[in-house]
Amino acid sequence: MNFTDDPDNGVMKPQIDVGIVGYGAYVPRFRLPAGEVAKMWTGGKGGVPIKEKAVNGLDEDVVTMSIEAARNALLRAQIDPRGIRAVWVGSESHPYAVKPTSTIVAEAIGAVPTTQAADWEFACKAGTEAMQAAIGFVGSGMARYALSIGMDTAQGRPGDALEYTAAAGGAAILIGRAEEALALFEGSFSFVTDTPDFWRRAHAQYPSHGDRFTGEPAYFKHIVSAAEALMEAQGRTSADYQYAVFHQPNVKFPQRAAQMLGFSADQIRPGLLSDRIGNTYAGSAVIGLTATLDIAEPGDRILVVSYGSGAGSDAFDLLVTERILEARGRAPKTEDYIARRTVIDYATYTRYRDKLKMS
Repeated sequence: MNFTDDPDNGVMKPQIDVGIVGYGAYVPRFRLPAGEVAKMWTGGKGGVPIKEKAVNGLDEDVVTMSIEAARNALLRAQIDPRGIRAVWVGSESHPYAVKPTSTIVAEAIGAVPTTQAADWEFACKAGTEAMQAAIGFVGSGMARYALSIGMDTAQGRPGDALEYTAAAGGAAILIGRAEEALALFEGSFSFVTDTPDFWRRAHAQYPSHGDRFTGEPAYFKHIVSAAEALMEAQGRTSADYQYAVFHQPNVKFPQRAAQMLGFSADQIRPGLLSDRIGNTYAGSAVIGLTATLDIAEPGDRILVVSYGSGAGSDAFDLLVTERILEARGRAPKTEDYIARRTVIDYATYTRYRDKLKMS
């Protein structure tokens, strides 16, 4: 990808104009109320960060959910999957340590064998990391289409703060050329530092985190820095966007980030899903984008900013086109998956998430 005229501003624009030609979400049916976690570990005392979170069933993992989201993206794009030259899956919870998720997804959707496939990891921004690469891949002319997916079945240590929010779900974003796009990428920006606020070592079942350290020097610094840099380079302010989507580890963080950047509650409301499905980690920003695309009108601008611990943010400036009107009705909306819910208790959750070790 080429930098804009000023190489020091860091904004990336591809040589060929590209955009989103298809998108699709997937959220599993099961919901664990945050009150169930509180009842187990605090006797129900104290507040909870969200209302409930999505939990994958016994027959669901990052592979199966990625396939569902990818098929929805293909329904909206109406393309031959054999034209996809890259299938990239970003996740913290790939089912295999050595065996790519992406090849299974590519096989299931009919994109093999003439495609590139790889798994991506960068904590909660693994999905947008794959999007950045897909923009460059298509924007360089190396591919007609590239599929990027952010999907997770995140786990939190029993009794830890993460157990309230660590959820399952995500979305697939199919990148193609501008003439087919439902939304055009007008610029992107990445901001990265070595800020170890959250980590999981090899062979560790659960992640560790720096508690309050995850806020100021981690989430807010990266989200705000990436968004401000992109908007300044684009010559835009929060008032130029109809919608904004931020990574949502809980409800309060994206609301505060929006306020710091000058966005209103109405601008972020469509993509703010964490209170109802939790933090879907690598799928958080991308599924918020799909929910926003489900209601956006031609001419609307959308700012999307992810966050991944370790730490970094990707920011995207999107312009919605007329093609959105016809395409979005071809597949289930994100809200359809959120509304489809079956409440489970903490005991069922521990079984579904394999928290009871028998040996």
